[in-house]
Amino acid sequence: MVEFRSKATDRVTFIDRSFPISSADGAGRLAALALPVAKAVIIALLLTIAVEWVARGATTDVGNFLLSASRPGKTTVALLALSILCLDALLGRRYQSLLIIVPLTLIPAFVSNQKQLFLSDPLYPTDFLFARQIVELLPVMVSQRPWTAVALFVGVVAGVVAIVYLLTHAWKRFPAIAWRRRWITVAMTLPILVGFGSMMDYSQFSWLRDRLQVIPMMYDQKENYRHNGFLLAFAFNLPMANVAAPAGYGGDAMAKIPAADIPFAAGGGDHPDVIVLMSESLWDPTRMTNVNFSADPMPVMRENASGNSFSPEFGGMTANVEFEALTGFSNAFLPYGSIPYQQYVRRPLPSLATFFRAEGYAARAIHPYQSWFWNRGEVYKAFGFEDFLSEENLPALDKRGFFASDDALFKEIMREADGMDRPFFFFSVTLQGHGPYEPNRYARNTIDVKGNLAEDERQTLATYAQGVKEADDSLRMLMDWAEKRERETIIVVFGDHLPPLGKAYVSSGYMGAQVATRKAPLDVMKREHETPLMIWSSRSGKQDVGTISPAFISRHVVSLAGFKHPYYTEFLGEVEKKYPVVDRYMLVSRDGEAKADWSMKGQTIDPLIRDYRYIQHDMMFGKEYSVDRMFPSHAWIAQPAS
Repeated sequence: MVEFRSKATDRVTFIDRSFPISSADGAGRLAALALPVAKAVIIALLLTIAVEWVARGATTDVGNFLLSASRPGKTTVALLALSILCLDALLGRRYQSLLIIVPLTLIPAFVSNQKQLFLSDPLYPTDFLFARQIVELLPVMVSQRPWTAVALFVGVVAGVVAIVYLLTHAWKRFPAIAWRRRWITVAMTLPILVGFGSMMDYSQFSWLRDRLQVIPMMYDQKENYRHNGFLLAFAFNLPMANVAAPAGYGGDAMAKIPAADIPFAAGGGDHPDVIVLMSESLWDPTRMTNVNFSADPMPVMRENASGNSFSPEFGGMTANVEFEALTGFSNAFLPYGSIPYQQYVRRPLPSLATFFRAEGYAARAIHPYQSWFWNRGEVYKAFGFEDFLSEENLPALDKRGFFASDDALFKEIMREADGMDRPFFFFSVTLQGHGPYEPNRYARNTIDVKGNLAEDERQTLATYAQGVKEADDSLRMLMDWAEKRERETIIVVFGDHLPPLGKAYVSSGYMGAQVATRKAPLDVMKREHETPLMIWSSRSGKQDVGTISPAFISRHVVSLAGFKHPYYTEFLGEVEKKYPVVDRYMLVSRDGEAKADWSMKGQTIDPLIRDYRYIQHDMMFGKEYSVDRMFPSHAWIAQPAS
């Protein structure tokens, strides 16, 4: 390293030479070459430890990660070291790359840790597709964890100040790298980094990944992030947007799938009106056996319950449950962590909306929040809804806490319904049940909660129970209105997922952690993923269906309305008869037998489930071979004649 002093500026500049100016022996030359590499490796090791510590929330498993025989930790260190060397060479100064690499690794690691606390899942690349939603919901999260929010704010401000200072002043003190050394470094590191990049596509064989014994575990993302570390696991999920066709998919395979010959005929006839309500975080809190409630918070729902919806999510990801209920498709056939509303709905898709419109119905979506949230404005168009009433074009609705009350929303639904001059299909997502369940959200909590709970946990549960009671009261109002109508009215209500009640689950003994498990025995999975389901008609009353995946709700809606359909009633009916629950990790047969890990590579798949996957891929990503046979009304609605 050579020191130069400018007479004009009296500024000292350090230049890191690739070779000494004067002749040096081999050992000195080797040391000059090895020292920057050694420093980069040490920095990369420290950064890897910091990232894993932040992402995991503890250091407990970091040592095993770094020393594992399968070498994901060593691979991470090597990749970071190479990235530091390469980026330093491109920028022209030692350590300048850290101004980019450190924030880009530590900040996502922190976000991943927080996401796991709230939603049980780590951070995926696709989460950045709805960054706006996260920003919009910051007031909600801040109210639930104020001190964490304060610490985060202080950290962000300090980080920004530090980076600005380093970029404007301190970087000039970083050792400059001679041009020759820069080009040599780039020439040596960049090809290796490109080679490492080839191993990130988990769907393709990688010789390098095989040699390093780094194993993508896409079927179990929690284990993927634990075993491979945050950075590698995150990188493995980058190709998630590319959904490969299932083996055997093609025109011949689609033609072999039996399809009932049931033509559609546009025309309303004397068919019932249909209202489908997905109730935010609706769950039966009395299932917590170690907690006592002074009154039943959901007597109406309980009396008219049809069974349960087996949610594929916990505490959030509402749009994924909505996707299943409206389309009859399953998240089980999509990459883990994906959000079809954000990633995959890029063309018209068949849905309950297109079905009912083909039968002469009006199809309207109603949701008292902004239309961009979860990309619903565009998705509902693709699903065939004629109208979407959102916060932008709904009248002002009374709120409970941050969100519109069920009472106000249901009154608006009734008002809209009374103004219809033809049969209608309404789909609505409520908001009142959304967390956080802060004290004083309601004027008075009428249900006392007792149990071995801390005071803040008791208040959280009391607020939630009061919200369930108000939602139940609002449902009673809606059903009373329906029973007085001349036209038969079908009302379907189901919860999208269990509420994020935090430590109350653990303190009550209901769950072993604050968030649900993704893989567990059937009884545990049902306890942590079942939400109430009501399928009810103003003339025939409730329908009993047991525990079903949200994807099968559409079948019962269409059937109860008096229709038959090649896909919704016939094909889905055959699937549900055999497997009422189709989950990414578990198939549950009609007799209650659970087949875990059925979707893993190498497992034999039931031809019925294989065909289910074929049809979904065909309509979402493929050539639409099945459209005429399975969805005879879809083309007519999606591409109406001019």
